[in-house]
Amino acid sequence: MRIVPIVTAILVTAFLYFLVMERESLLAFAGVTSEAAAETAAEEERPQMAVVALHSKAREIDSAVILRGETKAARQVEVKSEASGRVISTPLRKGAFVEAGQELCRIDAGTRAAALAEAEARLSEAKLNETAASKLGKDGFASETRIASAKAVLTSAEAAVAAARRELDRTVIAAPFAGLLETDTAELGSLLQQGALCGTVIQLDPVKIVGFVPETEVSRISVGATAGARLVTGQEVIGAVTFLSRSADPQTRTFRVEIEVGNADLAIRDGQTAEILIAAQGAEAHLIPASALTLADSGALGVRVVSTESKAEFRPITLIRDTAQGVWVTGLGSEADVIVVGQEYVSDGVKVAATYREQQ
Repeated sequence: MRIVPIVTAILVTAFLYFLVMERESLLAFAGVTSEAAAETAAEEERPQMAVVALHSKAREIDSAVILRGETKAARQVEVKSEASGRVISTPLRKGAFVEAGQELCRIDAGTRAAALAEAEARLSEAKLNETAASKLGKDGFASETRIASAKAVLTSAEAAVAAARRELDRTVIAAPFAGLLETDTAELGSLLQQGALCGTVIQLDPVKIVGFVPETEVSRISVGATAGARLVTGQEVIGAVTFLSRSADPQTRTFRVEIEVGNADLAIRDGQTAEILIAAQGAEAHLIPASALTLADSGALGVRVVSTESKAEFRPITLIRDTAQGVWVTGLGSEADVIVVGQEYVSDGVKVAATYREQQ
């Protein structure tokens, strides 16, 4: 009668083995599918989303940094008096063109000419005394102290002549460079004190165009790069970058950039608004419709593409340029199947049935 418990134990052991170790096979034998198998079957039976895609290939495009700026005079200086006195010259009117070194204001010399003549006379006397002392010294009739004193007096007389001549020269105020008068020069008969304004001169040829580059774009610009500008008047000019700041503005976190352009006819004025384009290194980019752009759950800008498994996949992109034909973007590799219709109705991993259209 012991055979019955032994057989029962063997059957229970076999059942537990199949239940634990061969559960899938046991369920399949019993006609029951697992949860994973059910999900897979449901996935396979789920209908694919119909979308329209564009097979896009990357193309090299010229890139440019676009800024807003304004024109600036290459140089501007307020010419001020270094001497005091009454103006005896006829004033020049604003807008007049002056050459470098041209007289702007003349101040009455007063006693300065007499002071120069006196200094020159003392210099002649000092030269005679120094010559006589040197000759007597050679013959042994003058001490070294007398000779040194005569030389000191001569040096002092020479300095006095130079100072008197410099004081007389200060009565004539000249233009430091060729340019235009932005203000009238001092009026005839007016009294100028030291530091008083004689006139303002600006140089407009060449002219500078100044803009400010955001820190995200500053690495794309280099000194010497070709640049162009379109003024509000419609005039277009070409020049080159001559300066790029190494220090950011503490308020705006932007970097100053200066472009120098020719202005021989002086048609460009100081302070005009300009749109600036600075040439930068080209990039491999895709031209896609702006409507194809979408946002990820994280807020990142990108597009959805058809993967090799015919599934929707989000790709982040960088916007390079916006044109009438579409937007140029990077971040999609050399080729990509960009979903241009239906991208808002699919999520990552969803199978799609794509209809392709030709790239413009």
